[in-house]
Amino acid sequence: MTLCHCNIRVELREVMLANKPDAMLQASGKGTVPILVLKNKTVLDQSLEIMRWAIDRSYPDKSNPDSWSVQGSSELENHLIKINDFEFKRLLDGYKYGQSSASLARIDYRDKAEEFLEQLENLLAENVFLLGETKSLADVSVFPFIRQFAGVDPIWFGKSNYKRLAVWLDSFTKSDLFSKSMTKYPIWEPGSPDKTYYFN
Repeated sequence: MTLCHCNIRVELREVMLANKPDAMLQASGKGTVPILVLKNKTVLDQSLEIMRWAIDRSYPDKSNPDSWSVQGSSELENHLIKINDFEFKRLLDGYKYGQSSASLARIDYRDKAEEFLEQLENLLAENVFLLGETKSLADVSVFPFIRQFAGVDPIWFGKSNYKRLAVWLDSFTKSDLFSKSMTKYPIWEPGSPDKTYYFN
């Protein structure tokens, strides 16, 4: 979504993680996506790292709403992203994939994950987006995981008390930016023609 928002030209290689091509593993031994290889051969293999690189490159003026920056909110932004990427992601996996343990059943993962949902709901009681009246990097970072969470049991989520969060979620899933960034591409294989896509 960030590359699309920033209109950055990329050579896109869609891969199957069940059959990772050697070229991918040579670029980053981490073996996960996304991986962005810059022209100078610098490798960015963390989602947030790629997002910040793209935003800084395309929108250096942080007063521009398209920079997804809300003045004075960097501490809260980092806090939300950190909770999302570590604690909430772990709980989401337990809830989504039914990873039970000796101490936690699947429903327990959902219950614990609700602490984060409540925090987001409270923030949205004050603003249209998490940090203010315009989108922030926190919104775009957190959104895909809330979408996954809501999709595990849509009926339960629809009946939950997270009404503002549901409206916020819809604002992303029904956006042109989301639709454009979710375009499906053919799987890349070694020797197949490279395709350059322009997100604009």
